[in-house]
Amino acid sequence: MVKRLILILGDQLSPEMSCLSDGPEAGDVVVMAEVADEGTYVPHHPQKITLILSAMRKFADQLRDAGWEVAYTTLDDPDNAGSICGELLRRAEEFETDQVVLTEPGEWRLIDALNDLPLHVEMRQDTRFLASHAEFERWAEGRKSLRMEYFYREMRRKTGLLMDGDDPCGGQWNFDQDNRKPARGDLFKLGPCRFEPDDTVRAVMDLVTDRFDGHFGTVDGFAYATDRDQALQVLDHFIKNALPCFGDYQDAMLADDPVLYHALISPYLNIGLLGWREVCAAAETAYRDGDAPLNAVEGFIRQIIGWREYIRGIYFLKGRDYTAQNTLNHTRDLPAVYWGGDSGMACMRAAVGQTRDLAYAHHIQRLMVTGNFALLAGIDPAQVHEWYLSVYIDAFEWVEAPNTIGMSQFADGGIVASKPYVSSGSYIDRMSDYCGDCAYKVGDKTGKEACPFNVLYWHFLNRHRDRFQGNGRMGMMYRTWDKMDAGKRDAIISDAETVLERLDRGDPV
Repeated sequence: MVKRLILILGDQLSPEMSCLSDGPEAGDVVVMAEVADEGTYVPHHPQKITLILSAMRKFADQLRDAGWEVAYTTLDDPDNAGSICGELLRRAEEFETDQVVLTEPGEWRLIDALNDLPLHVEMRQDTRFLASHAEFERWAEGRKSLRMEYFYREMRRKTGLLMDGDDPCGGQWNFDQDNRKPARGDLFKLGPCRFEPDDTVRAVMDLVTDRFDGHFGTVDGFAYATDRDQALQVLDHFIKNALPCFGDYQDAMLADDPVLYHALISPYLNIGLLGWREVCAAAETAYRDGDAPLNAVEGFIRQIIGWREYIRGIYFLKGRDYTAQNTLNHTRDLPAVYWGGDSGMACMRAAVGQTRDLAYAHHIQRLMVTGNFALLAGIDPAQVHEWYLSVYIDAFEWVEAPNTIGMSQFADGGIVASKPYVSSGSYIDRMSDYCGDCAYKVGDKTGKEACPFNVLYWHFLNRHRDRFQGNGRMGMMYRTWDKMDAGKRDAIISDAETVLERLDRGDPV
């Protein structure tokens, strides 16, 4: 008789999972299932589904090689129950047990569904992360504001990463001021690692094409790592070839170079093929060996033990209702441009186009192009959240929701961000090459050819003045607005209203 079912989810593909810590004891069965519900509760990008299913199949083989008995259900299995809970119930009946062990999922949706099962469910802590829920709660308790920077410093002290005794390397915690350079095309830069699909991946690609052909994006060109050995190659490639320039150009955007010097390891961190310790250790070693500058290594490590851990902490601290927050009362529907619709805006075309083709855009494209436009235009943050969760290969709710609801859309009222991340077209012009191929003129502040970011920026500040004019980081912009000629202010508001009316009609902008 089977003693326990051990559930492994598609983003838990590591032998270090807490639910596997007892080892392959006789009578335990690992349950893994490719189910339609997980691919369709939002319309996930076909390349995201391909990555997860391919990596699941390979990890199941790894577990079998390690001595585990694995009950694996493929998506096209005629007995497939269609959901994680349905598969657990089916396997519980098959193996005559009501005992289930699992590692806590990264979404309240699944946590609640699994806890409601008529089975004895033991849900263990996810020990892949640096900070436990309890540790983050202790850090957050009693604080007036939950700023990532101070949490990050605690994580640096805890790990000893980039520390010289009790002091941070270089005498300061953060080198962000050095990391805002625009980039130029580099014909000699090595691009990211790409992997030719093997038999396993090709079979999954065919299945995904058949089952999810109506989803935004395509499997064509899929070249992501799908096992740990390949993920380690991606990490090594980044450390040697891109990390030295990562800091300088991490905020830059180029139309013909969607990755630039970014690591593109977040999908592998988030599904378990890589761990934060080995990733940060590799980066720190590059700094201490003189192979990468401090500003690059610090900025990279901050994204992992600072921002990534902090965002997870916020998601679980704020609970199930966090994704429903809408402090600014934005209600406009998500425009068609986000799903590949026509637009004269070159930056939106570029960011959405590469999202369609790669299931990827780096953090500034997400924050200051697609996120900035949604916030300025007053798009419903729940729809924005669903879009980001759907289209990006590294998007899982614990990491995506606070980045969208909090950082990008300010829908949480300032829990994550100290001010809304909005800008006019001048920021995009400074940090990218998009504006040279745009139907609009970034230098025009009013008129039919004015960049929509220019007029929507001031419209946003004007309509939310009561909330933000007292924000110390935004006072200068309100003073600039107040000094404008009244006629110019009226023209800006009128032009912005025209843009918003076009969005409401479903016309391209």
